Amino acid sequence: RLTVGKPAKVAGKRNETVQTRIPVAILEGYHVNSNTPTDEYLIPLTVTWTSLGALEGPKVTFPKPSSEKYEFSEKPLSVYTGNIELSASFKVSANAPGGPGIASGKLRYQACNSKACFPPKSVDINVPYQVH
Repeated sequence: RLTVGKPAKVAGKRNETVQTRIPVAILEGYHVNSNTPTDEYLIPLTVTWTSLGALEGPKVTFPKPSSEKYEFSEKPLSVYTGNIELSASFKVSANAPGGPGIASGKLRYQACNSKACFPPKSVDINVPYQVH
């Protein structure tokens, strides 16, 4: 119901900030809650980094969600549909060894259609990097 494309490789020198885009495709007929859902019980779209390697201080920027009304909800929900892009920025560690590496994380989401929501799932994200 949701797929994550391959983020572009980032490259930078020590102490530089590097940025990549994470393409996300949500199947037609489905939506996922935004990173700021309208109700506490709704599961937000989140990114958690499990291994950063030579990168630090990750910051993920989410696109502007849309407000949609569904049969099962009394009020409009803050959701993403279709193709979206997340932006991830990192700082290259001051003592990073030169060379390649991979920052790994997980994107957690809950997909829903117009009638029901499905159990939350996580998808792996791998950001390749090169320290110059």
